[in-house]
Amino acid sequence: MASFSGGKQQSFPNQEKFPDLLELKQLAKDHLVYLLQSIPEQKDLVIDPGLMRPLDRIAGAQLLKSHGVDKIFKLDAPKLEVGGDVRMFLIRPTVDNAKFIADQINWDKKTGKNRRYKILFVPRKLYVCEMILEEEGVFGDVTCDEFKLDLIPLDRDILSLELPDFFPGFFLEGDQTWLHTIASSIVNLQSLFGTIPHVYYQGRCSQMVWELANRLESLQDHPRDANQKEIGHIFLMDRDVDYVSALCTQTTYEGLVDETFGIRSGYCEFTPEVTGTGKSLRLLLDYNDMIFEEIRSRHISNVFGYLSTQAKFVQSGYEKGRSLGTSGDIRDMKQFVRNELKDLKQQFKSLSIHIGACESIMNSKSKQLSFEEHLQTEHSILEGVGTKDSITFIEEEIDQQKSATTTLRLMCLLSLTQNGLPTKDFRNLQTHYLHSHGHEQMLTFMNLRKLGLYTEQVTAEVSKMSVKDVKTKLADKVKKTAFKGLCKKFNLIPKAGEVNLKNPDDMSFVYSGAYVPLSCKLIEQVLARGGWAGLDDVSKQLPGTSYAEHKVLSARGTAGNGVVPEMPCDKIVLVYFLGGITFAEIAALKLLGKMKGYQFIFATTSIINGDELIKSVMDNTTY
Repeated sequence: MASFSGGKQQSFPNQEKFPDLLELKQLAKDHLVYLLQSIPEQKDLVIDPGLMRPLDRIAGAQLLKSHGVDKIFKLDAPKLEVGGDVRMFLIRPTVDNAKFIADQINWDKKTGKNRRYKILFVPRKLYVCEMILEEEGVFGDVTCDEFKLDLIPLDRDILSLELPDFFPGFFLEGDQTWLHTIASSIVNLQSLFGTIPHVYYQGRCSQMVWELANRLESLQDHPRDANQKEIGHIFLMDRDVDYVSALCTQTTYEGLVDETFGIRSGYCEFTPEVTGTGKSLRLLLDYNDMIFEEIRSRHISNVFGYLSTQAKFVQSGYEKGRSLGTSGDIRDMKQFVRNELKDLKQQFKSLSIHIGACESIMNSKSKQLSFEEHLQTEHSILEGVGTKDSITFIEEEIDQQKSATTTLRLMCLLSLTQNGLPTKDFRNLQTHYLHSHGHEQMLTFMNLRKLGLYTEQVTAEVSKMSVKDVKTKLADKVKKTAFKGLCKKFNLIPKAGEVNLKNPDDMSFVYSGAYVPLSCKLIEQVLARGGWAGLDDVSKQLPGTSYAEHKVLSARGTAGNGVVPEMPCDKIVLVYFLGGITFAEIAALKLLGKMKGYQFIFATTSIINGDELIKSVMDNTTY
């Protein structure tokens, strides 16, 4: 059988030591089945559109139907006239969803349709939803329950809450609704895998989550086994600690697939151009696809060669089958069909899709004549050189009405790396953008300014400011001038040509050697030092609080401060990004783990890219 060089086993963490995150999926599935069985008769299931794909990762349509679900609908209209006499809603606890449900029930009443209703709030019900149901006069017609779904395993080492609205909700609007869900997810992880002895965080949101998690922990009735420890470290990171990494163009295969086609809850919708069949294909991308597992974290320039080599292996496998068919040896042919043919077909299908995806990515980039210039401009912005040329390029992209989100990414990147733009450049770029994409985007610029993504350098006269205002401005200046100082401190900008993209030994390979993700560098430094010791000058330049806590336990499980033998869990690190993580950051940390001997678990509110981050705060989300 064709063998795959650098196959799946090399990319996987040690099975014996690595926590089995799929336990979370089984627990969620069991809870969902229990809730479905609470109404034993046939029922219709009306699902929040935002929960459709996450639910797919927990339970497919077959499982739902085997537990009494007759028809499945999306909750996207105030009327739903079809369906049976029992209706179950599966929704996020939002105002809009509560109003939709109330409208549907009132419509049924108006048309004389008698049904039973049950609402499952995911992951918990909120008083505001109950209040709306009561105001609309339908609270007495429904029963309510909670489907406690938090972290969903998207892969063997990736967990996500699938809350894309968390970033604008918390960081822009100050909505703290989901902090309880994040904190509960940490408590649940520790209930399954033991207390995590080493805790680090950076950021205001992370601080609030950890403090809430401790409060929730203290309310638990059952004590935890002090000797059960499968995860050694947890690092909570706010997205606003490092916006630059989220805005840069990813150049790993998985990152580019996400930016080109979009990956949602692990599923990617490949276009007919990729499949070559005239039809789109919805494909789950995870560790079960051996080809994808091998190429996902590679630089795009190092993917075609590998796929070509594997195509030759598959071809030789088929030739072996044909030779057995002509030789007339039935026994060998049976063994080939039983043991090898199925794998060869799967590998052929996977190779066809990923080769097609690579070609589509490269073709789409080559059609954009300015793509190489775009990358070069991005790299110049990161290096802090050729600022005038960068501004000219951005103006041209805006005037030609190129992608509204892509040009905004460059504008924000320029602002972040320059600690705000001079008034003339700031206003000029904003005016160009508004003329090109419409003045309704004024709200977008207000949002970007509030987040600190696109700002103007302040030149107010100190003589006209109070002492308090001066101190505030100086403190803000320290925070906002962080980028250049952090680049110098951590050597985040490698010299041109010194990064090997084929066999990388530097995390900057995820951006073609232009930039080491600050978020990943912070994690590396804190893990190496066992905390923030020696990083005081760094933490002062970062938003929010820096924190480290160590609950050292001896081999006998007693607390102590002395040196204890290293345990297997000490190399297992859970990184939890609040506000989203990119596939580039995941690939960078996987490389760090390979170099330093760590095994990373990635948890996040959602997986994002630069376009999605920008769209989430735009006034008009149709871009």
